[in-house]
Amino acid sequence: MEQPVIYENYFDRYTKLVNEKDLPAAFITQDKALDDFLSKVSEEKANYAYAEGKWTLKEMLQHLIDAERVFCYRAMCIARKETVNLPGFDENDYAAHADANRRSWADLTEEMKILRASTKLLFRSFTDEMLDTKGSFNNTAGQAGGLGFIILGHTYHHIKVAEERYL
Repeated sequence: MEQPVIYENYFDRYTKLVNEKDLPAAFITQDKALDDFLSKVSEEKANYAYAEGKWTLKEMLQHLIDAERVFCYRAMCIARKETVNLPGFDENDYAAHADANRRSWADLTEEMKILRASTKLLFRSFTDEMLDTKGSFNNTAGQAGGLGFIILGHTYHHIKVAEERYL
């Protein structure tokens, strides 16, 4: 699938970070960047927050995991022709209730890698028609395939934040 243009401008800040136009190629390209980021963080550094009230690296990774699950659910629903507007979620509430700091970086990393493998399988299972299917989430119009690019861009966004402010 080529990168779609049907989603609200809010997500442009993520999707513009994805250089590839082909979704499977984009996932393959991001594999190295994600692995490099995950391997750079020590257990000690994973508990670091760059300012008061900001997430630790563990909380940021838990956020990536939570958001990827939500985006995958939305993509699956839209690909299956769900007609209702899918709900939004408050990432700060999710982070506050995830208790990510009690977990090890290794555990969170393992979960992220397994989730990403599942994400790639999900998107690979979609036909071109399914990827092009339009739907609605959080009062935002989008395509199932567009959510794949949002996942990738969202991940790049947080890797960039981590590199600039944490590492």
